[in-house]
Amino acid sequence: MEFVSIRIITGDVARLVDFYERATGARASWATEDFAELRTAGGATLAIAGTRTVPLFAPGSARPADNHSVITEFLVDDVDRVHRNLTGFVTDFVNEPTTMPWGNRSLLFRDPDGNLVNFFTPVTPAAVAKFAR
Repeated sequence: MEFVSIRIITGDVARLVDFYERATGARASWATEDFAELRTAGGATLAIAGTRTVPLFAPGSARPADNHSVITEFLVDDVDRVHRNLTGFVTDFVNEPTTMPWGNRSLLFRDPDGNLVNFFTPVTPAAVAKFAR
């Protein structure tokens, strides 16, 4: 099995795609007006789909802007620099860059739908080794 993507369901695909393009620097590939994907340099994909796609799987199986348990995470080279770049663009920072007990320096914020996003940089030797490419 191979994990390939995470999908966010939203009521406004264009707005959320624009947000993630600007926040990550990745360009979206649009399949339809209801579905776009952003592929990162590391090979992960963030899919963004509109509410009209939900019935294709199962009616009522997903609701936009209703995530209270998942954090989408992106590895960045310098989380403090990214924080400076996002200041004035991101409107809901949950925390400033903070070094976590597991060795990552993390910046937690919310996207326009309220989904939690974590940009992080490994800073301890063990964390750096874990993410060495």
